[in-house]
Formats: sequence, C-alpha cells, structure tokens
Amino acid sequence: MKGRSESTGVETTHQTSVRLDHVEQRGDRSFTGMHSFQRQPRSVRLALAIAGLVIAFLVTVFFVSYGSKLYENWRERRLLEKATTLLQEGKLSKAAQMAQDLARRHPDSLAALSILADAAERQNLEEALAWRERIALLLPKDPESQLNLASAALRFGKLDLAREALNRVSASDRDSAAFHVVSGWLARAEGNFAEQEEQFATAVKEEPKNDLYQFNLAALQIRSKDVEKSKGARDTLERLTAIAPYRTGALRALLNDAVERNDRTAADSFAQQLQMSTEVTFGDYLLCLNFYQKLDEKKFRQLLEKVKPFAAHDPSDLASLIEWMNQNGLAADVVKWVDKLPPAQLNSPPASVAVADAYTTVKNWSRLKRWTRTGNWGDAEYLRLGYGAIAERHLRSNNDSSAKSEFETLWQSAAELSQDVPDHELMLARLAKKSQLAIQAQELWVRVEENPTMRREALDNLRQLYRAKDETTKLYAVLQRLHESSPNEAAVTADLARLALNLGENTESSHQLAKEAYDRAPNDVNCAVTYAFSLHRLGRNAEALAVIQSFVPERLHDAHAAVYVALVFVEGNELEGAKDYIAAAENGKLYPEEKKLLEEAKTKLIAASAIPSPAESPSPGATPPL
Repeated sequence: MKGRSESTGVETTHQTSVRLDHVEQRGDRSFTGMHSFQRQPRSVRLALAIAGLVIAFLVTVFFVSYGSKLYENWRERRLLEKATTLLQEGKLSKAAQMAQDLARRHPDSLAALSILADAAERQNLEEALAWRERIALLLPKDPESQLNLASAALRFGKLDLAREALNRVSASDRDSAAFHVVSGWLARAEGNFAEQEEQFATAVKEEPKNDLYQFNLAALQIRSKDVEKSKGARDTLERLTAIAPYRTGALRALLNDAVERNDRTAADSFAQQLQMSTEVTFGDYLLCLNFYQKLDEKKFRQLLEKVKPFAAHDPSDLASLIEWMNQNGLAADVVKWVDKLPPAQLNSPPASVAVADAYTTVKNWSRLKRWTRTGNWGDAEYLRLGYGAIAERHLRSNNDSSAKSEFETLWQSAAELSQDVPDHELMLARLAKKSQLAIQAQELWVRVEENPTMRREALDNLRQLYRAKDETTKLYAVLQRLHESSPNEAAVTADLARLALNLGENTESSHQLAKEAYDRAPNDVNCAVTYAFSLHRLGRNAEALAVIQSFVPERLHDAHAAVYVALVFVEGNELEGAKDYIAAAENGKLYPEEKKLLEEAKTKLIAASAIPSPAESPSPGATPPL
C-alpha cells in the first residue's frame, strides 16, 4: 500500500510535470496569461459582488423611496378627495380636521388650504381670513385668490385688508365681473352707494346673463330716483321671482318698493306671495305689517294680533316685533301689551332691551327706572345701566346735583362695560344719540370709529355733531377721514373741497378735489355748485356761470346752494338773478362760513348796482345838470 501510495504520488507528480511542460512548450507569454487568469477571478468577483450590492442597495433605496412617495401621494389624494366629499356633504368640521392634518405636513398645499378656507367661511369663522391670506401669499399674481381674500375680509369687517387685496389685482385683471362685484361690496361697506351702483352695473355689462349680478344691481336701483332705472330694476326683479334662488329676495324688494310708491294693489300681491314662500322669515311678516299698516287699519290690527302670539314663542322674534312697533309709532301699544306677557319672556335680552326702548320712546321715565333698577342683562348689562342713567336724567331737575351725579355714575359704568367691545360701543352710541346726549355720543362715536366696519356710521354721526355745533375745524378733519375711507364718493369729495375753500385750507388740492367731484357727478347740484365756487375763486367766473346755468333754476334754490350761485351771478353781472338767489339763501338756515359768503355777495351786489349802466352814463361833452 505504501508502495502504491508512493508510486501514485510519483505518477501524480510526473503527470503534473508533463502538463506543465506541455504548457511551457507554448511559450512564456501563454504561461504568464494563465498565471494572471488564476489571480484575477478573486478581485473581479469581489468588485462585481460589491458593485452588485451597491446596485441592489441603490435599486432598493430607489424603489423604497419612490414607492413610499407614490404611496404618500396616493394617500394624500385619497385624503383630499375624502375631505372634499365631506365638505360637499356639509360635514364641515370633519373636512376641516382632515385638511388641517394635510396642511401640517404640507403647509403649501393649496388644495388643503382651500378646503380649510371654504369650511371656515361656511361656518362663518374668522379663521377663514388666515387661510385666504396664506393662499393669496402663495399665489400673489392670481386674481381669484386676491378676490377671495377681499371677499373674506369684507365678510369679517376688515375693510383695509379688502382694499389692499383689491389693489394687488393687476390692471389687466380688473375688467372681470367678479372684480367689479367685490369692489361694489367694498364701496357699500364704505358707505359709497353711488360707487356700489356703478361697480354692480359694470359687472352686469361684463356678464349680462348672470342672474346674481342682475339681482344685486336691481335690488339697489329699485330705490333710485331715476325713473328709468327704478322701472328697469322692477322689471328685472319681477322676472327673478320665477327663479327659485332669487324669488324671496326679489319679493322683499318689490314689496318695499310698492309700499313706498303707495301702489296698494301690487303691494298686496307681493305680500301674499311672500307669505306663501317656503323661505319666509319672521322679518318678512314685519314687511307685510309695513304694508297693511298703510293699506287698512282694521286688517292691520287683525294681522298684528295674529302675529303677537306667534312672536311670543321665540325671544328673538318677540324682540323684533317690539322693536318694529317702537319704530312705527306703536310704542304705547307695546307698553300695554308687555303687561300681559309672562315676566320670564321679557326679563332678559333681547326682549328686555326692546321693552326699555319702548318706555324711552313714550317717555315713561318712572317705568323705565323700575324696569332697569335691578336684575342682570348678561352681555347687555351695559344697556341696562345706560337706560337707567337716562331715566335718572329725566326724573330729576337739572339743578339737582344728586340726580346729575347718579346719571353720570350710571352712564360711566355703562361706558366702561362697553369699552373695547365694538358692537356694544355702537349700541350705546346709538342710544346716546337717540337720547340727545351730545357729549356722551361724541365720546362713543370717536371710539366706534376705530372699527373699520362701523367707521362710516361713526364718521357720519361725528360730522352731524360738529356741524350742529359749527365746529368747522373738527368738521374738516372728519371730512378728510371720510374722503380717505371713501375716495371715490363724489358727495363727500365735494363737501370736503367746499369747506376747505371756505376755510382757506389746502387751496390747491381743494380746487383739484372740486374738479374731481364734478367730473364724477356733473349732474349733482352739490358737486356742480362746489366746482363753480372753485372756478370763481380761481378767477374763471365765466366758466363757473356756464356750469350753474346748465341747471334749471328750481334745482338751485336750496339755501346752501343759493349762496354760491348768488356769488357767481353777481360776479357775472347777472344782478337780477343774484337778487333772487340771495333772497333764497336768506330764507334758509346757513352755516357760519356761508353767512360770510352771503355778505360778500350782497356787498358786491350793492357795489355793482351803484355803477350806472353805459346807457345811463352822460356823454363827455354834455352839460352837467344844475
């Protein structure tokens, strides 16, 4: 065995040598290649293995990443679709919650932000503004996003924000009907009804078949003094009564119009149609009462007695009916009626406030004091104290120092409770105005002015207060603020220009304002007279006279207008006409600055009348009379 093993080993060695010899016979080059081939598979296989692992890793990463992204995108689309469906179904809170989750992961998701904005707007939540602002920031050049922001701002009383959003709409995008509609609502919020009508009319021209735009314009123009406009609006609204979304609103406008025109037949028809409408509200019944009160006293009383028990079932309706009765000369009836009602229905707002107003209207101060002496009106507690203060003021002599002190204490408490709550400050300001508390009203209106949605009402009331006291410096400042908040309102522009010219304030810009007002409303007497006065002061009286003479004389005989007309007529040597307008001015109540102008006109008239006409002048060579 050992020999075999050794023999085998020899043989093996020999065979190997033979093979090697065989290989060596091919030459050194072949041997070298064979030697390299034996070393290379290890490094190549290692490199290939590493490359394979890297490729596998990258492929895995790619598919995991891409697949994850695909899944995430699919999931987000599904969530957006579900949120949109929930929004359409009216499940607003759930839709908003789902969109909120998406917005947290993707703050720039326009779809999620739009759902959040829509849901908030449908719930009348002010947070809609924040969502609309984010969308507008993401799409600064998109007109629709800016218009949506402006609309939301108007809804929540942010007039300055609405104006800024509209200003960001490029000039090329301002021809759309939607832009003019939103601009119209901004004008209304500013109190500029002429501008509102102009914007709504432009929207209708852009989209004449849009029934919503037609309705908005018609509801506005039906109150116009222009016969053609009001008739056209009436025709439009009658057409819209046949279209479900506009039927009730059109009937309300038509009923009000018919009552104002004393068209009893039409009013009766509209009232009956309105009462049969599926969308009739308690306020609509009050509209019908307006009509029946004018139509027939007996029928009105019958309807009122039917409405009373119906109103008594709802505190809000009860308060609305009492307020309507107070405003329509029936406060005495309210005083009798409330004695028959259960106290529980009347002791809390809004009914308690309406009852207090009834006692105030009929000047039953003792009942008002008893009504407001005790109790707690919750959020309306400031009004309980306010009405109580008014009762104290009237029950005791003005010389009674204790009564004055009690009034001041109660009113001060009411003012403090209402402070920094815009709605409360507004209600207390209105109460002060109604009760002729000028000093208290002025203080409150100054506070109310700080709120953009209430600014116009506050400025209008401050204007009245300062004009009544002839505080022209304060009046001028108020007119400036009015013009700033409503720069396109011709009447305000004209009033500011005229007062400024009278006071000698900013004369150069005042002349420009007078022209702007006239250019915007050349058929308005106030604007025309102001422009004529401006031309007169500029030494262009012939042009001023031409502006004045474009109007029929009957439209110029208002005392305030007559002053300026007289001044222009005297300067134009229209002396007889000047006398007529001076007489008209003297028959009215003038403002201090107008009285000075009237004296100027009279002085010039006397001077002009003293100068003989050319026909009466003696010839140079004539002998003077003895």
